[in-house]
Amino acid sequence: MRFKFSGSYAGSALKKLGWLIIAMVVALLIGAMIGYSVSGAGNPLTVFAPKTWEHILDFLR
Repeated sequence: MRFKFSGSYAGSALKKLGWLIIAMVVALLIGAMIGYSVSGAGNPLTVFAPKTWEHILDFLR
């Protein structure tokens, strides 16, 4: 049994899914920067430092 997909429909759906995933990742990064700068040290780029994530993971353990 073979399924036939229209190339334009499948491509359009995959393109929309890709853009949705990219938008979600960007929103997550921006949200982390805003949340850390408001409740944390004040520098929004500090959220990407490995030492920050080590501290967060140690806190959760």
